[in-house]
Amino acid sequence: MLDKKEHNYEKAILVGVITQNQDEDKLTEYMDELEFLAFTAGATVQKRFTQKLTQPDSKTFIGSGKAQEIKEYVKENEIGTVIFDDELSPSQLKNLEKEIEVKILDRTNLILDIFAQRAQTSYARTQVELAQYQYLLPRLTRMWTHLERQKGGIGMRGPGETEIETDRRIIRDRISLLKDKLKTIDKQMATQRNNRGKVVRAALVGYTNVGKSTLMNALSKSDVFAENKLFATLDTTVRKVVIGNLPFLLTDTVGFIRKLPTQLVESFKSTLDEVREADLLIHVVDISHESFEDHIESVNNTLMEINAHQKPMIMVFNKIDDFSYDKKDEDDLTPSTKKNISLEEWQNTWMGKSKYPTVFISALTKENFPEMKRMIYDEVMKIHISRFPYNDFLFEYFDNDEEEAQEEEKND
Repeated sequence: MLDKKEHNYEKAILVGVITQNQDEDKLTEYMDELEFLAFTAGATVQKRFTQKLTQPDSKTFIGSGKAQEIKEYVKENEIGTVIFDDELSPSQLKNLEKEIEVKILDRTNLILDIFAQRAQTSYARTQVELAQYQYLLPRLTRMWTHLERQKGGIGMRGPGETEIETDRRIIRDRISLLKDKLKTIDKQMATQRNNRGKVVRAALVGYTNVGKSTLMNALSKSDVFAENKLFATLDTTVRKVVIGNLPFLLTDTVGFIRKLPTQLVESFKSTLDEVREADLLIHVVDISHESFEDHIESVNNTLMEINAHQKPMIMVFNKIDDFSYDKKDEDDLTPSTKKNISLEEWQNTWMGKSKYPTVFISALTKENFPEMKRMIYDEVMKIHISRFPYNDFLFEYFDNDEEEAQEEEKND
């Protein structure tokens, strides 16, 4: 992404609803994330609109009064884009564009747009294009509203319908072509995975923007693109890592997110295969984020969806350098909240008693790195010994970084 000064950011507003299944606090969390998504895509959010509803309106998602309020704000402030936090049906999208008369996006469309910006390789671009066409197909009719405004016009209705059907057929053909292309690449990638020899495979998994790429760079001493934005990494990266004397392959995968579009899960099947076929998962969590427990749940749900939830795992709580909490006064008798829990207290909760090895680190400052590397070494070695018992390059653990530091001291 370009610097804010250089980039022409679109003015946008956000819309969300409070329902029986989503209270005000939960909506605020989702809207914060939606604003970060909008910023990542290239928009500046001017205002948020929320509404309490028993359930979203089937025609326009929000009530007619709220739609009118948004329309007036949009006109007065020259807003170009209205972004909804939930996926809109084709009819809702069409009705809202007719009512508010500006570009309407939903969360799914926004995520797809970010993926389209971030895709670097031909493979990633193919996956994104497939997801976009699958999203677009049922929504084609909204692209032909210019014909509907001329109802009754001679010669307009028939050709309009024919045009839509033609487009549908073109898109279906394109989807079929992209699926075939991905199948071919899938076979190639499966062959590559099989040819990686007698080496344990570990995969970094986690919510988007938790620091997986930064950790990858620190462990593999490589230069994988990392940025404080959502979905900075889209293409799968595999690097050889050596801890002590033990080599293994480390994969950096696309970040997960709440309300992940189903089209993306399907089209990114091969990327997720790297997770599915890994021997060890390193689940990275941003401990400084107030919703990190929800993030863990989202990642675990996605792992269950792809049948990768029973693999050996290490829990790495990252960004302890950025962690903060509100310390309560001793005479404050109000009930404590999550915001009042210190890092030491978190370490003594369910985290420290997890069935998985757990460590608290900073990928940026490398705090507690020796402890984490030892933990990864132990887990990789367990898998290695059980799978390749006659491999002869396993010796007693030693720390590469310590050896490098000693060499530097000698040279000085």
